[in-house]
Amino acid sequence: MWYSFIYFMYIYIRKGIDMDSIRLFVKRKRKELKLTQEDLALNAGVGLRFVRDLEQGKTTLRLDKVNDVLGLFGKEVGVIDTTRE
Repeated sequence: MWYSFIYFMYIYIRKGIDMDSIRLFVKRKRKELKLTQEDLALNAGVGLRFVRDLEQGKTTLRLDKVNDVLGLFGKEVGVIDTTRE
């Protein structure tokens, strides 16, 4: 099913995906909670390298891992249906 494809999809920087907002949000929330990048990685179940790449604005990241990090703050990135009926 296509839903499983989305789970492993990569985020590519394109018009409509604002990775800068995501990276700034993650960094701000991490600092508000006084977490190190290592703490965030451990709590989200991702690698330290991934957290660093996310906060530095890497242009390709795995969507499932981004959502693992965002989930700690009650947020997620997802597909939005933009078709009009």
